[in-house]
Amino acid sequence: MEENDPGKKHQEVCTLDGALDRHGHPAVRERTGTFVAGILILVNQGLATLAFFGVGVNLVLFLTRVMGQDNADAANNVSKWTGTVYIFSLLGAFLSDSYWGRYMTCAIFQVIFVVGLVSLSVSSHIFLLKPSGCGDKELTCTTHAPYETVLFNVSIYLIALGNGGYQPNIATFGADQFDEGDPSEQHSKVAFFSYFYLALNIGSLFSNTILGYFEDEGLWTLGFLASAASAAVALVLFLCGTQRYRYIKPAGNPLPRFCQVFVAAIRKWKVKVLSGEDKLFEVEECSTNGKRKMLHTEGFRFLDKAAFITSKDFKEMEENKCSPWCLSTVTQVEEVKCILRLLPIWLCTILYSVVFTQMASLFVEQGAAMETRISTFHIPPASMSSFDILSVAAFIFIYRRVLDPLISKKMKSTKGLTELQRMGIGLVLAIMAMVAAGMVEHFRLKNAIEDCYNCEGSSSLSIFWQVPQYVLVGASEVFMYVGQLEFFNDQTPDGLKSFGSALCMTSISLGNYVSSLLVAIVMKISARDDMPGWIPGNLNKGHLDRFYFLLAALTACDFVIYIAWARWYKYVKFQGNNQQDINKENPELKV
Repeated sequence: MEENDPGKKHQEVCTLDGALDRHGHPAVRERTGTFVAGILILVNQGLATLAFFGVGVNLVLFLTRVMGQDNADAANNVSKWTGTVYIFSLLGAFLSDSYWGRYMTCAIFQVIFVVGLVSLSVSSHIFLLKPSGCGDKELTCTTHAPYETVLFNVSIYLIALGNGGYQPNIATFGADQFDEGDPSEQHSKVAFFSYFYLALNIGSLFSNTILGYFEDEGLWTLGFLASAASAAVALVLFLCGTQRYRYIKPAGNPLPRFCQVFVAAIRKWKVKVLSGEDKLFEVEECSTNGKRKMLHTEGFRFLDKAAFITSKDFKEMEENKCSPWCLSTVTQVEEVKCILRLLPIWLCTILYSVVFTQMASLFVEQGAAMETRISTFHIPPASMSSFDILSVAAFIFIYRRVLDPLISKKMKSTKGLTELQRMGIGLVLAIMAMVAAGMVEHFRLKNAIEDCYNCEGSSSLSIFWQVPQYVLVGASEVFMYVGQLEFFNDQTPDGLKSFGSALCMTSISLGNYVSSLLVAIVMKISARDDMPGWIPGNLNKGHLDRFYFLLAALTACDFVIYIAWARWYKYVKFQGNNQQDINKENPELKV
């Protein structure tokens, strides 16, 4: 009865960002979104990450032990598979921003993800793990039939498609649950990204330890079934929040909007733009799907020609014949400017991703060349990444609960450090991580030579000397990747939020490729005459420390360039950025 009370209904305050509820009505703040919906999304992210890395962390071992591939082919195929995941992230972001919306995109790609995991589990049990126990360290498998190999490849690429299309949208969909127009919810939105990255790392921790152990022991089907079950539970939890979620309508294909700006600007390349924003074209209602108008900013003045109203445009407007290919709105122009400004910042994050990817490759190889035994217990070198995950959890707590309040109080600001400042700190910590790794390798190599292990075997230096470099990388992730998620979500136009999250993923993908290219170049230059190169098969004959120091130097150069671009960057200005402006533009805030 209370829900039908007109007086109470009139007092229900709607969100100020154009969000809708499940039925397409303006979202009521008290009955939708916030951390009630956010927690479901965080748990969903943790379980989905566990499922994905439950396959990805030991895929190279499956390819060698079960599929019979050699080490080089297996490593190459894993790289292709990983790269494909990030390529599919762009597809998912495009479909989400343009047509399906974030909720539908997340649901569809999670279904594909579950189907791929179930297919992999069934095919590995029925077709691939023959004879019994195939996949153990000591048992070699027989050759598989072509259809069995095809089924395996279809399964893992369905997993890549599902996870890739889902990942850039779930973070943005979680951010949609918090109203930017409300100060308290805006603060919660910033905290959400930290918790989101923490959930991702916790899921990764379980897959790297528990599932990784089962798969390393040859229990592949059990590991894959656990991943499939985790992904299925994640999907069910996601769907359970359907009634509570806030939804943002897709803005349509952005490519025509971008092309219209460039075409209109080129057509008016001889026109001299007069000063004054009143000469620039903007419609009264920016769009029907909740997009905010973007205010004019200086820079890229050539593009302003697209929105400049000439006498010809004015005449065509009076006759309702004005074409968007001749005259663009200020918001359209600013969308293009926004992406152009973001690209240099994004490019500077790629080299950081090169540092980040070393944890899964050279850090592990370095650890394997160190003393990995405590009494009779063997420490798998890959398990040292647990210190990275623990560092992420610790530094998220330290930053959110200690550093951020102190900095906000000192700077007399409610926000504390900006996202760009935090990303810069992440780069500095990455430099420190590479220096620490280089110093450890320098002493490991010196120790190995003194102990006469320079030809074969491992150094007597304990693997726990790697802890500082893992901890520093984890700390840098909190500042770089969490700041990056917040930055791209905040600074991308309303119709391209998922694209902003996809930029973060493609940064990691390109970091993998650049790392491989850099290693190949270093080996080609350093391996000449009788020198085996800096990173040979036997690290005791090489100079991995020099490669780490090279990465530190390159990251330092990248940091200098980043500072220049960050100082040049102009933040996006939305009409109605503050509460008063929003109230003026949205007179009907109550339903």
